[in-house]
Amino acid sequence: MDMMHSNTEITNDVAIIGGGPIGLFAVFELGMLKIKATVIDTLPAVGGQCTALYPEKPIYDIPAYPAIDAQDLIKNLENQAAPFSPQYMLGEQVVKVQKQASGNWKLETNKGTSITAKAILIAAGCGAFGPNRPPLDGIEKYENTHVHYMVRAREDFRGKNIVIAGGGDSAVDWAVSLAEVAAKIYVVHRRDKFRAAPDMVDKMQALAASGKIEMVVPYQLDGLVGDGKALSAITVKDMDGASRTLDAQHLLAFFGLSMELGPIAEWGLNLNGSHIAVERGTMQTNVQGIFAIGDIATYEHKLKLILCGFAEAAHAAHAIRDIVYPDTAYHFEYSTSKGVAA
Repeated sequence: MDMMHSNTEITNDVAIIGGGPIGLFAVFELGMLKIKATVIDTLPAVGGQCTALYPEKPIYDIPAYPAIDAQDLIKNLENQAAPFSPQYMLGEQVVKVQKQASGNWKLETNKGTSITAKAILIAAGCGAFGPNRPPLDGIEKYENTHVHYMVRAREDFRGKNIVIAGGGDSAVDWAVSLAEVAAKIYVVHRRDKFRAAPDMVDKMQALAASGKIEMVVPYQLDGLVGDGKALSAITVKDMDGASRTLDAQHLLAFFGLSMELGPIAEWGLNLNGSHIAVERGTMQTNVQGIFAIGDIATYEHKLKLILCGFAEAAHAAHAIRDIVYPDTAYHFEYSTSKGVAA
């Protein structure tokens, strides 16, 4: 990996803001069109949410992979991008963007790095993301030891009693995955419908029927029982206020991520809440030369799937090619016949 250092000046074809899976695949798509990229990310390692939030979480909707752990997906995407020698500026945040008289863009980071590029591709996922914390008294005392917003290693929960709270894919996927190692799993959700892949919900319900998982629905989290260092139980309440105490020492809370665009919000882009509006065919924003792909981008009938993000990277790369090589006709070739640089 070509790691650049701070207080440097870089000139490249494209600046990609965000080194998650979609940003990494954009390096490949751009590279296939002979376009070089610099990747900037606030995290200390590439991979975005896959690395920071759930490295061991299996992902089921990557074509040709019935299941692949997030960290392995990132490793493969890094290897796929490697022939195109991307520069990685990690642990840095783009704080300023300016259009220059030449038509190029100048980006500055909080570490003093200056990057000049012909186009900007924002693949920042949820922006400066962080977990939505449940409003429980004293929760900070237990965070990262007994209250978790991600699973770094499944083995951490072997033989443990755990409460998984939430109704989305993360809650359901981890309930199924951790059932193999945990002693007991309680799934707490405020209703009996889950916003997750139906097949995974079926698997979770089958585990519940076998007694491996206990469904605690419709309930919501109410309190934590512990000595300030370790948890001994978690209390929940139903919609009528009736309380239950669950014998568990770990809480996994999956209530999604809070999205903060950070400095991006000041760049004159057409925003829709915490998302950037783009033209679907090109993924270009309302500012010519700035593109957005992945979870941060929105358009009519948008699907927030990693699969769609990969396709958006291809659309953006082909639109960016017209900026980088404005006077060169393009003759499309399939990658099967074209191959990849050695």
